[in-house]
Amino acid sequence: MTVEFRPARRTDAREIARLFQISSEGAADYIWSQLAEPGEALLDVGARRYAREDVDFSFQNCLIAEADGRVVGMMHSYATHENPDATPPTDPVLAPYADMEVADTLYISSLALHEGWRNQGLGVQFLEYAQARAERLALNGLSLIDYAANTGARRFYERHGFAIVKTCQVTPHPMIRVTGDAYLMHRA
Repeated sequence: MTVEFRPARRTDAREIARLFQISSEGAADYIWSQLAEPGEALLDVGARRYAREDVDFSFQNCLIAEADGRVVGMMHSYATHENPDATPPTDPVLAPYADMEVADTLYISSLALHEGWRNQGLGVQFLEYAQARAERLALNGLSLIDYAANTGARRFYERHGFAIVKTCQVTPHPMIRVTGDAYLMHRA
């Protein structure tokens, strides 16, 4: 089956949120739980978040992989820039990530594929699109955060030129599905 890549549309927001849940190891659910209105489902919060425009966490920063009219994967990325005025998070779960950033890179915050679509070269194609976008924006490569517990993803990124440049300890929380270290990875 042929897979086509296209820019995300606002109508993809719910599927983007669903895929973000796959790749974030619970971090998206944790963040969304902090933003949820009483009784609001976490997936609804994520869909609302990705339906916005002109912010980092928007459908506008997503690339969709689609097969036969069905979303099979997505990559969310945005440009990072040094911000000396940024207020570091005080939330104990998010605080360790405060300095886990490589300025002036295209930060891949999520690259996720539904079951059955992994190990078919789609991740490589997503990285090629990300590299082209980073070059168009005159950025210094790609960056992302991966978890030590996710050895398959780390091997994939290392095979494609990423190296670990910083680590932090994941703060345990019932919603976070990983423990141990988080790795900031960069590819120039």
